[in-house]
Amino acid sequence: MSQMHVMGGAMTRFGRHQGVMAPELAQQAILAAVADAGVELKDIQAIYCANVLGGMILGQVILRDLNLAGIPVYNVENACASGATAVHLARHALLAGQYQRVLVFGIEQLTQLGGGTIPLQRNDEKTDLYARAGMVLPAVYAMRATRFIHERGASPADLAAIAVKNRYHGSLNEYAQQRTEVTLEEVLGSRMIADPLTLLQCCPSQVDGAAALVLGDKPGPHARDVRVLASSVVSGLREGARDDILDAEITARAARQAYEQSGVDPRDVAVVELHDAFTIAELIYYEALGLAPHGDAVSLLHSGATRLGGRVPVNPSGGLLAKGHPLGATGVAQMVELMWQLQGRAGTRQANNQPRIGVAQCTGGGIAGVDHAASSVHVLGV
Repeated sequence: MSQMHVMGGAMTRFGRHQGVMAPELAQQAILAAVADAGVELKDIQAIYCANVLGGMILGQVILRDLNLAGIPVYNVENACASGATAVHLARHALLAGQYQRVLVFGIEQLTQLGGGTIPLQRNDEKTDLYARAGMVLPAVYAMRATRFIHERGASPADLAAIAVKNRYHGSLNEYAQQRTEVTLEEVLGSRMIADPLTLLQCCPSQVDGAAALVLGDKPGPHARDVRVLASSVVSGLREGARDDILDAEITARAARQAYEQSGVDPRDVAVVELHDAFTIAELIYYEALGLAPHGDAVSLLHSGATRLGGRVPVNPSGGLLAKGHPLGATGVAQMVELMWQLQGRAGTRQANNQPRIGVAQCTGGGIAGVDHAASSVHVLGV
């Protein structure tokens, strides 16, 4: 097998699903994805379940009621990059000819945690310097934002413009948790979380959701056949005292690998779903993904190129800022969105540049002394 096809996909609405347990939520996405792929559950040969905080053997628990007991189930945890990592592992097995058709799904119920920020390293306060100091991700990104403003001659309004764009996109997405447009003034005037990041510049922390993909060695039933042209997952490198916190080295490295695998030039990319957990992240990733030269991220944003109707819409789903970020589901949901975009099935948020190449990027976790624990980049094409 030389190519992996995205045969079909689906996701649930992201948001609060009171009274709905994780198995039921995941099963909704699984059954819809299988139907979208034009296959039956009995045709699935292996399952990859991505989840961060749901506990042991969650995949088997979810699949028990679907009568899929007996086939291989792989439970994957790689922080926020769990879903993308599950796709990466599934691709290895498919290309090796181990399976011909697999299901990858991600599920998370963050509303069960009771609110608040998620620690960098849960239950690791003794061995991780950042965790012991009480460091949380909003503070990490706030430091990057402060440095960005200082070095690039940017302003807090430049950061807030990302939230305005993505929340507009989210207002068009029936699967998004936040579906209300906001103004620049509303973003800047919302409650300060970690200076200069205000509330509306941070992804919602109370969100449930699931997403699923059927991947195989043959195209699905849709007119436009979406293939995974490249898949890269890398870990962070140990940082030195002089390392630049704005270069997103781990994502740039993953992107270089993915572009080399696929033979795609960044200039060919027509639609992107990236990890905008905080507004500053999107600006940094413009450069790491090669969408903008070093120092030109703000110019790219204000040119309108990354907005729906622009040359390369970024986060047409609304991104994590509007759609929400149920950790294990995010990486899979990004690829579901790209599948819809490349097939022209995205409805009112459809990129009008007839996209043929899409890129999904997702980072995960934080460890003292490294950029991120993991980063993934996938290139999809028709």
